[in-house]
Amino acid sequence: MRGKAIFALLVTIFMMTPVQAGEVNTFQTQQNDPRQPDANNTTLYTYSDGINNFWSHFSDNDTDSVDTFTEEDDNGVITIKHRFTMTPVLDKRLSMTIGGEIRGNFNVYYNGDSDSTDNAGPCQPSQTPNDCDWLNVTMYKGQTKVFQHTETPWPADQWKNIQFSFFVEEGNETWDANNDNPIIEITMKIKGDYQDGGFFGFPSGTPGAYGIELGEGSSVQLPIDPASFDEVFQDGGNIGDAPASEDAPGFSLVVASAAIAMAAFINQRRDTPEQE
Repeated sequence: MRGKAIFALLVTIFMMTPVQAGEVNTFQTQQNDPRQPDANNTTLYTYSDGINNFWSHFSDNDTDSVDTFTEEDDNGVITIKHRFTMTPVLDKRLSMTIGGEIRGNFNVYYNGDSDSTDNAGPCQPSQTPNDCDWLNVTMYKGQTKVFQHTETPWPADQWKNIQFSFFVEEGNETWDANNDNPIIEITMKIKGDYQDGGFFGFPSGTPGAYGIELGEGSSVQLPIDPASFDEVFQDGGNIGDAPASEDAPGFSLVVASAAIAMAAFINQRRDTPEQE
């Protein structure tokens, strides 16, 4: 009888030992894709294969990309319309800090004429209005335009570091994964009018050219609230919400089992006559 009692007590103690399910907090423990944002990585970088593919993501390195994208046209119009769509698609909900700054940093080069507001140089909008346009950097979340920065022309045949910022407004702070995938669009038109002069003439005019540094050379930093990466927000809650109060997985089952085992032990003692 004493051996059975000891065994029953050991079983009861074992069953009351806390049990931790293996899937708890899998969102926090799973390996992050470096191309996705996290609390320590909130900068979106631009990339290209140097031909006609353009993309962006949150890693500052991409071996499939060239360091600098360039286009040239000695005598003609270079039309830039590049959409750097985040690839792979954003897989998290994000909340931007209201009043926080979206900061752009782009290194761009051009030669030729991009001035679309006067009639100086080879670009004459009054006669050919589609020949030239200033540099525009536009940010989208999905199909929604977040901001646009327009850079006035700087002296030709020079690189320029272009920096700008915009503030996040209330009502535009939440970015919902696939529906609000980030896109950076860059547009510009540059006209070249270079002439080699033929056999007896002299070269004249300026060739058209465009260049942009990629990766860390052209990026947008987003004011992502670190609380965006809490499990509560990722599950559809609001920033600052407390986690739901729940027992650890399986805890109720363990307690119930322990109670049954204890009851069986007590009943067994009552039903077993004592031996003298």
